[in-house]
Amino acid sequence: MKKRQNVMIKGTKDGLVLSLNDQCSYPELLDELEEKLVIHHVESEDSPLISVRIQLGNRYISPEQEEELKELVRNKRNLVVEEVQSNVITKKRAKQIQDEEQIYSVASIIRSGQVLEVPGDLLLVGDVNPGGTVIAGGNIYIMGALKGIAHAGYGGKQKSIVAASLMLPAQIRIADCITRAPDQYGKQEHHKMECAYIDDTNQIVIDRIQALKHLRPNITSFKGGY
Repeated sequence: MKKRQNVMIKGTKDGLVLSLNDQCSYPELLDELEEKLVIHHVESEDSPLISVRIQLGNRYISPEQEEELKELVRNKRNLVVEEVQSNVITKKRAKQIQDEEQIYSVASIIRSGQVLEVPGDLLLVGDVNPGGTVIAGGNIYIMGALKGIAHAGYGGKQKSIVAASLMLPAQIRIADCITRAPDQYGKQEHHKMECAYIDDTNQIVIDRIQALKHLRPNITSFKGGY
């Protein structure tokens, strides 16, 4: 019976992919990886840098083991580890993902000097008064007036949006982009049910809330209607 290979090396246009068997022992994996890198890899002084992605499958490794794998690859002078992928995550990371995907509903008025921050999406039933601030890791939905500061996608999620029943913000931030409301935002009747998002030019744009259906079609899985 042919012995199963624990390390598969595949060349792509972007570099090398190392697919590692997730069923064998970790020491076996290290031994075979080192052996195959010696056999398959030829380097010289003028060899170009080659990007390497390591795929672990359903294997969990500790941070120390991950560093050991990287070091083994980096010992080959022109190999650079770009990414280590695993289908397994820690309970801490799973909890973090769950928190980031959750919608936090709050019924309150955010007054001047107050800051409301949540890790996921925020649904605020109330107003954000001038001087008040709301921050969310995901989207911000305000069923009321936004007259203060709203920062959506604070962890870097550029697809996040800010929506409000009355859009009169002092400042809107989405990920690393910032905008202030133009002078014409003094007339409240013209700015009901609007949303803010980052467009293709990396600028924050304020539009009718109906535009979200086309701009962010995956914002909800609820279809509804007839």
